[in-house]
Amino acid sequence: MITRRLFIGASAAVLLGRESESAAQPRIPRIGVLVGAAPPHPFVDAFRRGLPTLGYREGQNIALEIRYTGGRADRAAELAAELVRLRADVIVTHFTQTTRAALAATRTIPIVMVVGAPVESGFVASLARPGGNATGLSGMDAEIAGKRLQVLRELNPRLERIAILGTTPTTNPYSGPYVEDLRKAASSTDLRLLPVLIDGPDEFEKAFSEMAKAGAQAVIVQDHFDPHRQVLIELAAKYKLGYMSGTREAAAAGALVSLSPDWLGLYERAPVYVDRILKGARPETIPVEQNTKFQLVLNLKTAKALGLKVPPSLLAQADEIVE
Repeated sequence: MITRRLFIGASAAVLLGRESESAAQPRIPRIGVLVGAAPPHPFVDAFRRGLPTLGYREGQNIALEIRYTGGRADRAAELAAELVRLRADVIVTHFTQTTRAALAATRTIPIVMVVGAPVESGFVASLARPGGNATGLSGMDAEIAGKRLQVLRELNPRLERIAILGTTPTTNPYSGPYVEDLRKAASSTDLRLLPVLIDGPDEFEKAFSEMAKAGAQAVIVQDHFDPHRQVLIELAAKYKLGYMSGTREAAAAGALVSLSPDWLGLYERAPVYVDRILKGARPETIPVEQNTKFQLVLNLKTAKALGLKVPPSLLAQADEIVE
């Protein structure tokens, strides 16, 4: 016969055993992922694809806290602070705005960034020795700037003036390095650049009108505006400007051409940095990896509408051709 005292004692022992077993289970790493756009975005899918190759299974030995800013700086700051409160072990950031927000929120939690110009933006001291709590991958924008001008000149040998549609530095600090890289690339050519920096999409029409009046024949659009690509495509057609984008999606939708770093490849490489940090490496000593591959997409239908003949040499270089 089991007495009440024995029953209570046995029950307590079982509960203590369960608590002890639970306490013995290690806490799985929590990774904050801060995306500077609205969902869905290829950054998240590519990042997830890279995890299993390193032995990580979401929900089993790693947890992801994914947040989307919708491209808003205020949301980036709020969500970065939220990830810090959640005690993320590492914060992964997508592009300049989210990286800046994460660095403002913490100088102790390691940050793995995928950005265009980390040194020029002040995120790291150098690519070889980042020196702070951020490291990651760079799109090599200084190198790609010259290639963008070269591709536009090959598409239009009579090209003389190129507009740059970007955001004001107060809206997106990346605009400064973006425009400066293009200026440096153009300095050794006879091309003239016309930077047109605006606060938001409500200024698109005015900006394109200004470009056309200034005699621009093409426009390079900062990636920050890519969510509005359809409006930009329509305006470029209206004002007869060759629209160059930094995303293949824009060229596939009707922009003249896109030239970009291999962002998907960089996104899939980001988990490698997370893995190294979780295994004890310090971000200040991990060199920033640079993109070495560029992707060229040409839209032949748009080229024809603009009266441009794409040379065979450029067709041979294209990773994708939209007919």
